[in-house]
Amino acid sequence: MVKETKGEGSPKGGGGRQLSVKLRTAKGRKTGSTRWLQRQLNDPYVEEAKRRGYRSRSAFKLTEMDDKARFLRPGMVVVDLGAAPGGWSQIAAERVGAGEGRGQVVAVDLLDLEPIAGVEMFALDVSEEGALEQIKAALKGGLADIVLSDMAPATTGHRSTDHIRVVALAEAALDLAEALLAPGGTFLAKVFQGGAGQELMARLKRSFAKVHHVKPKASRKESPEIYVLATGFRGSR
Repeated sequence: MVKETKGEGSPKGGGGRQLSVKLRTAKGRKTGSTRWLQRQLNDPYVEEAKRRGYRSRSAFKLTEMDDKARFLRPGMVVVDLGAAPGGWSQIAAERVGAGEGRGQVVAVDLLDLEPIAGVEMFALDVSEEGALEQIKAALKGGLADIVLSDMAPATTGHRSTDHIRVVALAEAALDLAEALLAPGGTFLAKVFQGGAGQELMARLKRSFAKVHHVKPKASRKESPEIYVLATGFRGSR
């Protein structure tokens, strides 16, 4: 059962004020599930994502980061790692013109994705032998302008362990990026609070001209996630 109260406004571009939904009862539901459901019901980004037809609220994270840094441009070739359910791929396809045949978006995930206009999809484990070759073969000219990674492990609730796991995924994404990016390319990957870690940051600084961390407003305040944005790829060595 829910109770509606006045809440905060919607994300930029949304209309009107949102009603806050409070769960009155949670019979048969675990406390964590109740918190997650109430958070979803009260999240203006979830409502706005549904209104715009986006696959997930994470679409607004990429939108916000790109609005500021302008790394997605018409005609670009994009690789989206950890793409499911497809929110980032949708935004990338819109901004590079993949649906009109101007740019290209290749989405990769362990899970199968529902089709997205202008997006080529691969159900792959990026750590498997042959994954790089399959992705590279799909790219126009064999190289990408941008590699995005929103990959994240199943969390344990232990911050240090979760941080190590997400950095390991960011390193795997960087392995692919260094093999796929054209000179001058961009790499954007999820990490957790504490940043990319010293070894990963050192590697990024060797491979890219500029590296910094970004925390989009669309990331929930309580979430430990942040992103590392590296631009100006120096080229494979």
